[in-house]
Amino acid sequence: MFNRFLRENKVAAAILTVLRLYLGYEWITAGFHKLSGGFDATGYLKMVVANPVKGPDGSIVYGTYVDFLKHFALPNAHLFNTIIPLGEFLVGLGLILGCLTTAAMFFGLLMNFSYLFAGTVSTNPLDILLGVIILAAGFNAGRIGLDRWVIPFIRKIAAKENKPANQIKYSA
Repeated sequence: MFNRFLRENKVAAAILTVLRLYLGYEWITAGFHKLSGGFDATGYLKMVVANPVKGPDGSIVYGTYVDFLKHFALPNAHLFNTIIPLGEFLVGLGLILGCLTTAAMFFGLLMNFSYLFAGTVSTNPLDILLGVIILAAGFNAGRIGLDRWVIPFIRKIAAKENKPANQIKYSA
């Protein structure tokens, strides 16, 4: 019942717009500050590898993630110095404009969880909670935004590509 409300109700679309704008602002400002401030993730990555999240018994909780950071992210820090701020900025832009909202929120959640795996709590739990609500709402989260036009256009293009060649009508 609640899921139906989230996914179909116009009042829910208005509430979701407020949540989306709040999260979008948070993401776009974080990304903008990193883009304009000479962001370098190297120190953070080294700190996370040196001090991973540990359980009550002292064992490393997210060993696979630490290995990923140590063997891939740290040697390619220059790549992460670009994709992290750009990703944050684009997630924020997508949420503010309501354009490809569910995709933007998915990637926002992916980054939030990455920060949690690294041991950074900050505002990530609240962002994840709001993000899951937006993701669960699907199209309705972007109804008051560009998704109102973008999603039907994408569906139309996708439907056209899935038709057998003999059923596609070409216009001159």
